[in-house]
Amino acid sequence: MLFGMGTVITFLTILVLMTKVMSALLLRFGLADVELPGAGLQPIAPSNSNSQQDEEVVAVITAAIQQFRSRHK
Repeated sequence: MLFGMGTVITFLTILVLMTKVMSALLLRFGLADVELPGAGLQPIAPSNSNSQQDEEVVAVITAAIQQFRSRHK
């Protein structure tokens, strides 16, 4: 039993140390200067044509929530 617990503790210690080493290596040599794709994109403003559909979706979700709450009191 002690052998198994020692094995697990050793493995976890090695895992933590290797994670710290990899993190340090990436911070020093790695991806610090790489720009993520889509990071500079601006969100698109919703158009007015979808407002009717959005109101319908909100109404359906509200009705579903009310039905759920009435069944689960």
